[in-house]
Amino acid sequence: MNFLLTLLIGVVAGAIDVLPMIKMKVDKFSCMSAFAYYVILPFIIFGLNWFGDLWWIKGGVVAILMAIPVIILVAKDDKKSPVMMAIMSIILGSIIGVLGHFLDLM
Repeated sequence: MNFLLTLLIGVVAGAIDVLPMIKMKVDKFSCMSAFAYYVILPFIIFGLNWFGDLWWIKGGVVAILMAIPVIILVAKDDKKSPVMMAIMSIILGSIIGVLGHFLDLM
């Protein structure tokens, strides 16, 4: 059950991130990459035992740390997208972390 719930959280987070990208006609490989990132992210966030009593910060920190390599690659050709990528990573990562805490998935 935990696996399916974690997967569902990742799919929903991926859809939230990718739907605006599809609307803006971003190429399909970028959309698939972002979706895969968010499907995998909850498994990593829930699997780490970081921050102890500061559980609410773990999701955002892990998400931005994992996003940094892709943000660097994107920054080479696009100066606006990295800021949005970082913001979305922190927001969605934080939401994933909070859900994991309250659904007892961590």
